[in-house]
Amino acid sequence: MDRKPKKILVGLTTTPGSDWRGKVEEMRRLGITEIALFPTFLKKPEREELYALLGDIDGLVIPHIHLRDDMDGDEISYLEERFRPVAYNIHDRPRHVPAFVPFREKIFVENHFHPFPDGIVDEYAGICLDTQHYRFARFRSPGTHRALSALLESGVAVGCCHISPFPAFRNIFGRRRLGVEEHYAMDFREFDYVKDYVAYLPEYVSIEAENSFEEQLRIRERLETIING
Repeated sequence: MDRKPKKILVGLTTTPGSDWRGKVEEMRRLGITEIALFPTFLKKPEREELYALLGDIDGLVIPHIHLRDDMDGDEISYLEERFRPVAYNIHDRPRHVPAFVPFREKIFVENHFHPFPDGIVDEYAGICLDTQHYRFARFRSPGTHRALSALLESGVAVGCCHISPFPAFRNIFGRRRLGVEEHYAMDFREFDYVKDYVAYLPEYVSIEAENSFEEQLRIRERLETIING
């Protein structure tokens, strides 16, 4: 196992339960200048607004960015120049996005609840390990879980990752009644399952959670103990 300490990044999410504008204000208040960025739910006009807000934060770097299939080369080039990302991740469908090609040596494909399409991991730099998806696949799609486990054991490159809470199954339906989705941690112990995957984690470990940055900083402290000892 590689025991080099991992860099754990708080994440700016844009899911419906995440106040991304408020999170930028929180970054300013807390002096946060390094994040992972998940513009997953934003159309281009909103992304442009978000980039402008983030661009006003001096010294901001974003080592890990989630790309959308509707991004063009100019947008990705802007991200490259302004935020100096080390790694990008993409979903595996659709697989052919021309704008991704010039950057594919730093693009990693995220696992979900179905097997990777044949050959797609080889077309890019490797895998973005979503630990929550991997955990849920044990129950939702055992065949997918076995295939990903074999791929990870084979030594495939894991260049970035998403770490989201994994609630106990007895809590899932209660959470939904409260309108709380799977990307919001109600209990920080919902991240403790990550101890089973430390061997697969890359240099940059990204928290993908709707929780405030104040809470994510506390989650990061907990993950530091689990991941880096």
